[in-house]
Amino acid sequence: MNNYDPSAGVFASLAALFAVLFIPILIVSVVLIIANWKIYEKAGKPGWAAIIPIYNVIVLLEIVGKPVWWIILFLIPCVNIIFAIWTTNLLSKSFGQSEGFTVGLVLLPYIFYPILGFGNYKYMGPAGIPGGMSPIDPSVGYKDPFIPPPTPPNPPAPPQE
Repeated sequence: MNNYDPSAGVFASLAALFAVLFIPILIVSVVLIIANWKIYEKAGKPGWAAIIPIYNVIVLLEIVGKPVWWIILFLIPCVNIIFAIWTTNLLSKSFGQSEGFTVGLVLLPYIFYPILGFGNYKYMGPAGIPGGMSPIDPSVGYKDPFIPPPTPPNPPAPPQE
């Protein structure tokens, strides 16, 4: 007779569930790591610093212009949430964006960090000090590669005598 083990079906379904969940999580994680790498490079820091635990927070604090001892505040429960949001706001300001972009970074990081990393945003200094606090329009200076440049208007004909 067939020797049927009912646990084999459970194991197979758990393995399939793991594979279905693991692959998208891996893809999103790689995209976020690359986005953070690009953000660090835009700020003039080494991109590899984004993948080193603890050191990446120290470099992030340098990018936003806060002292290194703030890392201690990230270890205190409840206080760390406030300072993480504050640091995210300062990161947004460092790239010339407003509080609305900060809300996006906090609530939808999987979308807004790649936008910040791969977009046309420029680092303006810690919390945007050199350029002020006005938002930057990333579309300024953008040229669509699929739309040809407009042709100049025809010059007026010279007067005939």
